[in-house]
Amino acid sequence: MSKTLPSWDLQGLLRHPTKDFKRITKKLDSLISELEAVRPHLCPDISAARFKKIWEQYETVTEHMTTLRAFSSLWFSENTKNQEARAFDTQVRNRLTDFSNRLVFLDLWWQSLDPTNAARLTEKAERFRYHLDTLTRFTPHTLSESEERILTIKSTTGRQALETLYGVTTNSLTFPMKIKGRTTRLTREQLMGYVRHPLASVRREAYHALFKVYGEHRDALGEMYKSLVQDWGNEGLTLRHYASPMAVRNVTNDVPEKAVDALLKTCRKNAVIFQEYFRLKGRLLKMKQFQRYDLYAPFTAKKSKYSFARAKELVMEAYQAFSPELAQRAKQVLEENHLDAAIRPGKMGGAFCYSVLPTQTPYVLVNFTGEPRDVSTLAHELGHAVHAMMAKEHSIFTFHSSLPLAETASVFGEHLLSDLLLQQEKDQKVKAGLLVDQLDDAYATIMRQAYFVQFERQAHQMVQKGATIDALAQTYLALLREQFGPRLPVDQEFQWEWLAIPHIFGSPFYCYAYSFGSLLVLSLFQRYQTEGSSFVPRYLQLLSGGGSASPQDLLKPLQVDINSTTFWQAGFTRIQGLVNELERSMP
Repeated sequence: MSKTLPSWDLQGLLRHPTKDFKRITKKLDSLISELEAVRPHLCPDISAARFKKIWEQYETVTEHMTTLRAFSSLWFSENTKNQEARAFDTQVRNRLTDFSNRLVFLDLWWQSLDPTNAARLTEKAERFRYHLDTLTRFTPHTLSESEERILTIKSTTGRQALETLYGVTTNSLTFPMKIKGRTTRLTREQLMGYVRHPLASVRREAYHALFKVYGEHRDALGEMYKSLVQDWGNEGLTLRHYASPMAVRNVTNDVPEKAVDALLKTCRKNAVIFQEYFRLKGRLLKMKQFQRYDLYAPFTAKKSKYSFARAKELVMEAYQAFSPELAQRAKQVLEENHLDAAIRPGKMGGAFCYSVLPTQTPYVLVNFTGEPRDVSTLAHELGHAVHAMMAKEHSIFTFHSSLPLAETASVFGEHLLSDLLLQQEKDQKVKAGLLVDQLDDAYATIMRQAYFVQFERQAHQMVQKGATIDALAQTYLALLREQFGPRLPVDQEFQWEWLAIPHIFGSPFYCYAYSFGSLLVLSLFQRYQTEGSSFVPRYLQLLSGGGSASPQDLLKPLQVDINSTTFWQAGFTRIQGLVNELERSMP
């Protein structure tokens, strides 16, 4: 199949890596030197024309840096064993770090401006307004240049070192598991394949192996976590004066705390929907008692294999039925050879979309094997691409969507495809399999992530008050049992699951963005099903906004109030509808 699958052409970025690297870095050095030369002249009463010219040059610098970074990353992902690509990637990273450090003074100067002059200058540089507003948003939490440098330096042997230590420790763990009568030591990635095994006894054994090892390392991992939480509080609350531990993340995402509270409250209230779904899944699998061990039990419905041509046809049909404009942009990715779907030794696993410049068609990587999941992945990654392409009128600083909205077009694209497949499918067992896949994904990206954040909110408070590792574990277990309800047993050993979640350690409160993005799409899709074609222009307007305003402002034309539990509830209405459809399709 690989011979017939498309591979991308990166010559639109760089034609001759070594020559182009020298040429571009020489140009960057010159441009940045020019910017450094204006530093003594930066003052509150700088003319609007001069300010605009400085920021346009900053934009040009950023575009050149982004192009280099994109090529090195994409070239490396083609074949991670390619030593030339790896060396080039390291060279680019090192040089760009140096360039970035030389530009820090510009952002800090802007943050030091008084509101009157900031407003005067922003008025004449509308193209950069939201980027400048974002810098201003961080002003109350920004320290002096010397203090910022000290924190950066200390972080390398402090927080970053702890995060690295957590990664090194957990990535080196092996898990002894008895397979066909022989005990074998597995990596975590190998082990997690067994939690999806058809046999319940094998799934249970895999979890036993996982939690036995993490439980044995609870003291070291738990102390790492407590130190990271203390560091988060020391810097975020004590030094930078954020209102709460989660406010650090909210300010970055430009989302009001009230909206996150509404989201998490609605998720907690609707946990019962997924409890109902898992009972149905247990019936489908003919199980007497569905337990937490069985969460990822496979439903062995008859599944089709897809050629790439058929996959492309289905995705384009789904997009075309919703919006010919989106379909045309998705086709552009393929027509310009910006899609790499081939299977090759050393190629990076998984899938991603890399949006480089506003005016450039994004690059998409998938690993296409013909499985149904690969068709959904194609729809998902092309969704990311069309999102960026719709926002091409904005600057490089603001065409990327913010984290809470980053999955909007991609997940919406998946739902368009799923809806098409459900409409076309006549076999009830296959239809049930499609619904199970959708609901499993919804659980993983909404409810599971929301409860991670519920735990973090409590854990950060507890650590500040001197909580023990065992107390944190009991809190996690209590929330897990609340999530699954009294009729779905959760064994005591799941108390150590939080030790195995990297985001909880390295990116506190990050996970609500998954819940936000996925539930937002479900709510919007529910609106589309209700309103029909009148919904489409407002949805396209949302995509064309990119990251040029806050999520709240971008969603206003759709009459979405992210502070309201009513809006978030609409997403669960869609999930409940899928659960009801699954029950009707059950044999």
